Amino acid sequence: MYAIIETGGKQIKVEEGQSIFIEKLDADAGEEVTFDNVLFVGGDSVKVGSPLVDGATVTGKVEKQGKGRKITVFKYKPKKNYKRKQGHRQPYTKVTIEKINA
Repeated sequence: MYAIIETGGKQIKVEEGQSIFIEKLDADAGEEVTFDNVLFVGGDSVKVGSPLVDGATVTGKVEKQGKGRKITVFKYKPKKNYKRKQGHRQPYTKVTIEKINA
């Protein structure tokens, strides 16, 4: 059984036991989180929401909070003596999916 959930402005396909990296959630490591925005549930029986599936939830456990790899943002305009260099590390939350309730 799998589900498509919406979190952090993105849609993610999840299965039980899967670990996913999502936009940072306000939860500590070891806490349970519940995703209520379930758009689709697939498997033996298919449930499609319009836009959400009624009564469907996905529960998971927060494994850790972290930051992604550093990217470099470099702005440059030729012949104008304009250069700006900036770094960025996107925060994330690692969640292990435990149960899909449909």
